[in-house]
Amino acid sequence: MTGSAGPELLRPRALTPGDLVVIASLSGPLHAAYEPDLEQAVLVLERMGFRVRRAPLLEAGWHRWWSAATPAEIAQEFNSLLRDPEVRAIIAHDGGQTVLGYLDLIDFDAVAADPKPILGYSDISLLHLVLHARTGLVGFHADLATPGLGGHWQTAPAARRAELEELYSRLLTDTEAIGALPASPSWECWRAGRAEGPLLGGVINRIVLAQATPYALPLERFDGAVLFWEEMGGLAAYVWSYLHVLRHCGILDRISGMVVGVPHAIDGLETPDASPSLAEIVLDVLGDRDIPVLGNVEFGHAGPNLPMPVGIRVALDAGQRTLALLEPAVRQRDRS
Repeated sequence: MTGSAGPELLRPRALTPGDLVVIASLSGPLHAAYEPDLEQAVLVLERMGFRVRRAPLLEAGWHRWWSAATPAEIAQEFNSLLRDPEVRAIIAHDGGQTVLGYLDLIDFDAVAADPKPILGYSDISLLHLVLHARTGLVGFHADLATPGLGGHWQTAPAARRAELEELYSRLLTDTEAIGALPASPSWECWRAGRAEGPLLGGVINRIVLAQATPYALPLERFDGAVLFWEEMGGLAAYVWSYLHVLRHCGILDRISGMVVGVPHAIDGLETPDASPSLAEIVLDVLGDRDIPVLGNVEFGHAGPNLPMPVGIRVALDAGQRTLALLEPAVRQRDRS
């Protein structure tokens, strides 16, 4: 059923032990130096109980410009994975700069016919937003395979690694709501308050780019939403500008709350020349909009990611520094 604001929520089918997870180059290439990290990522997924396969474009050294292949070649492989009933989940090997090139080549009907979890962040944010806009698919804004499961996870303390492994496994296999995400002392209340609504977001520059295409989320989809975003690289002034784009679009007038990830490698934040903090930038653009803001949450480029399932209802209490998933991200497998 599709209304004026778009399709209803489409949950992927839950995974079960032995299901096939495919690691694919959905954007950037695999550089040979990161082959050991990719091998570690495979081991993590196998420990969760899944079979793992690499998609063909994930051959070290296979690349075109900054991409794993041409947009058409990546789309062809992605669509073949979407159509393959044996493939039960797809995890992007890395981010990059390619998804914008094949938005118009995606087989949205295949997504609707057999929804499966797609995991990744960075450039993969675009996929989550566009697939959610067109099909209602719950996207898994979660760690990438190579820099995440095989990289950041490996340098995290053992207890944190085990916590994330269990969290990801539950998110993919459990049809009960996760509840509160594991908080840490890094979380900051930038503006107190509570909100409840669907979780929407990604890398902030990708949100802005997605909204500039025919695949944009209708503005009504942001009504009452909890907007989550992070950013990597660039300048603090760019973040301020992106937030103003969201203001001009009317998105900031529609959302009920905001969750901001840990910033990574952004020039001009809290430098000695009286540069602003990220919290100051956010509150400056929000002005008198009285919505709760929880900052410095562990998702995005800065390290191991807490999963942010796009489209799932969450409860945010910025003052108490809590964020809870109120719904499962997957649905019961069809009995056949």
